[in-house]
Amino acid sequence: MPRIEVRRLCDADIEGLADLLIDTVAGGASIGWVRIPSRAEALAFWQRVMASAARGERLAWGIEREGRLVGSAQLLLDQPQNGQHRAEVCKVMVHPGERRQGLGEALMRAVETEARQRGKKLLILDTNTGSSAERLYTRLGFELCGVMPGYAEQADGSLGATSWMFKRV
Repeated sequence: MPRIEVRRLCDADIEGLADLLIDTVAGGASIGWVRIPSRAEALAFWQRVMASAARGERLAWGIEREGRLVGSAQLLLDQPQNGQHRAEVCKVMVHPGERRQGLGEALMRAVETEARQRGKKLLILDTNTGSSAERLYTRLGFELCGVMPGYAEQADGSLGATSWMFKRV
């Protein structure tokens, strides 16, 4: 297996990130989307993410293979005054054709390392209950703090449960 290199994302990555988002949602991951986003929607999403990163509100990482972005993750740093000790992990995605090769774990380790270096004491996230992502987060030491039924609309129109998780770092 090739070495996994996680790097910070930049504005030049937006086109590849739009492809990753479209492919990831098409492959069954919801990550906030009910339907596969159009190219324009995907580009607009990543432009907002990069603008937020430029303001220091979040950090974003990616993994590239053969010139193509195949994974990404974000860490939301912008928290209320009483929450400066925490950060939220979000939009962790791995291309469907690249799953089960350690990319999600590599992204999560980069996120956790940076959070620790920034003095964060608590990481929080939410994910579809029973998903492979929930199993990954559990394996990496995240604990379940609750499940909210009917929280997120699924592609089939049903309302799925969401697991809220945390990890002390």
